[in-house]
Amino acid sequence: MTPAQLDHTAAVLSDILAFKQPADSVLAAYFREHRKLGRQDRHEIAETVFATLRHYQKIQTVMSKPRNKPRQAALAALIFGRGADAAFIQSLAKPEEAESLKALFTGSKEHFTALHAAAELPEWLVEIAQKHYSEGDILQFGRSVNRPAPLDIRVNTLKGKRDKVLAQLQAEGFAAEATPFSPWGIRFQDKPSLNRHPLFLDGTLEIQDEGSQLLALLLGAKRGEIVADFCAGAGGKTLAIAAMMANQGRIYAFDIAEKRLANLKPRSTRAGVANIHAERISSEADTRIARLYGKADRVLVDAPCSGLGTLRRNPDLKYRQSPETLASLQTQQATILAEAAKLVSAKGRLVYATCSILPEENEMQVRHFLDNHPGWHTVDCAGLLSNYKIPLDTGVYLRLNTEQHQTDGFFAAVLERN
Repeated sequence: MTPAQLDHTAAVLSDILAFKQPADSVLAAYFREHRKLGRQDRHEIAETVFATLRHYQKIQTVMSKPRNKPRQAALAALIFGRGADAAFIQSLAKPEEAESLKALFTGSKEHFTALHAAAELPEWLVEIAQKHYSEGDILQFGRSVNRPAPLDIRVNTLKGKRDKVLAQLQAEGFAAEATPFSPWGIRFQDKPSLNRHPLFLDGTLEIQDEGSQLLALLLGAKRGEIVADFCAGAGGKTLAIAAMMANQGRIYAFDIAEKRLANLKPRSTRAGVANIHAERISSEADTRIARLYGKADRVLVDAPCSGLGTLRRNPDLKYRQSPETLASLQTQQATILAEAAKLVSAKGRLVYATCSILPEENEMQVRHFLDNHPGWHTVDCAGLLSNYKIPLDTGVYLRLNTEQHQTDGFFAAVLERN
């Protein structure tokens, strides 16, 4: 990192550390405003920004209000997250900055014994997690999501087969391997840029975490069925479901955000998918949904959640959430799940999923639903996956964690009528 790069890093951190908007959005906007920054500049700035977010708890321990000291915060991130030594910091920092960080090289960085600092998780989150998990589990979780994520992609089976695509990518020199669970997944540890690759441009490849791919398999949609993706977003799971259905049948993709749904149309065209009907709704109780009551063979609820299972990719999320936002999300999740259940036919299937690791958003929501809907029961996820010869047994519910499964943190429950 050069002095100029450090200045740019400090400038963007002063906005990001307010935790008002997603970090990647703020960073992208900053780069658009500073188009003269080269590729290496952008790399150094982005890496240091995300190192600051990943190690923010330790940085807070050594300095109060890091947002007011973005240069010192960036320098501390170089130490904690990027392996900078004392000589390098001395060459880059102003004398007073170097002096304030000197303690980090005299052994004090080994004394972050408080659980929230050791796990790099905010105190409110640690307090909630302690209701369900041991300190060792919390520490393991915090450390596992504090590492950068690899890049997972899904091979679109409407356009290619994984084995053939994987062989082509390896022949082109990519360090790629098959994902261990999803039959469609390929993983790149070095996160190459694929958005200009011919296989991406022609719709053969879609970027999608392996855990997310497994949700489509749990839903188990078949050709000719009616499917509702209740919180479709930009449609990654919708496209995976469409491929499973071989473009036959009908998928209703609902979402309250028109901008997210707008991204689905070009993605569908690129993927060669023609059986998706995207529709913006005002809420989960929108009257336009009523026409599907009791008619859907499969309904997927990828519920709005805290996103705490995705901290490898979005480390700032843990600072943009709070006990208050979590409580609001729980209310919303319960309402959405109850409304979505109305769409399911007598012999249909409902899948409730989140990218959270908190029981409040997961198991407790399912229990609440079953308590209030006695005509439903859970279906064993491990058994459903074994039908696809997938050796993944996390019990009745799908529970994926980064440390054990190398995916984002995911939860899913499969529900059917009695």
